[in-house]
Amino acid sequence: MYADNTLTPKEAIRLCALGTLAGGPLRYSALANSIRQFVGHTLGPSLDLMGTSVELLKYEGLIEAVDGEGMADDADLRVTEAGRRELRTLLTTRLRMGAAELNKLVVALKFRFLHLLEDDDRRAQADHLIEVCENELARLDALRQHYGEAPGFLLVWLDHDLEQTEKRLAWLKDFHASLGG
Repeated sequence: MYADNTLTPKEAIRLCALGTLAGGPLRYSALANSIRQFVGHTLGPSLDLMGTSVELLKYEGLIEAVDGEGMADDADLRVTEAGRRELRTLLTTRLRMGAAELNKLVVALKFRFLHLLEDDDRRAQADHLIEVCENELARLDALRQHYGEAPGFLLVWLDHDLEQTEKRLAWLKDFHASLGG
C-alpha cells in the first residue's frame, strides 16, 4: 500500500483475484481470465496492472488448491481465511487523490465485492465514496469559480463535469440509504 493507506495498482489486482475467489473455487485459468477481463473492460488493456502472480498469492497463504496438493496445471483454487482477512483490508482502503484511472478500477472492484463485507463496513465504504465525491465537487467548483471569466470552452467542460459529479453524489447518497443502518 501507499503511505496514505491506498491501493497500489498491484494491490487492486490482488483485490480482484481474492474477491473473485471469495465467490467460490475457480480453476487457475478461469481466475486469470476473470482478472484480465474485468481489468481490461474497466480500464482497457493494461500490462502495468497485470503483474500480480496467482502463485504469489498461494505462497503468501491467501489462496490454496482445493485438493490441497499444490499448484498443478490449472488447479482448482479457493481463498483461505488469511485471504479473506486480506480481502477485507483491501476492500476497506481509501481512494488515492489524483489517481483517477486507478480509482476507477478500485471503485468498480469495491462495488463488485462490497457484498462480501459486513454491514458496518459496507456503510463505511459508502460514506467514504460520498466524501470523495463531495471533495471532487468542491474541487471542480473552485476551479470553475477561478476561471469563471475565462474565454474558450473550459467552463462548458467544467459544467458538464460538475453535473455528472452532482448526479454521482445523489446516486451514492441513495445507495447509502439503501444499505440501512
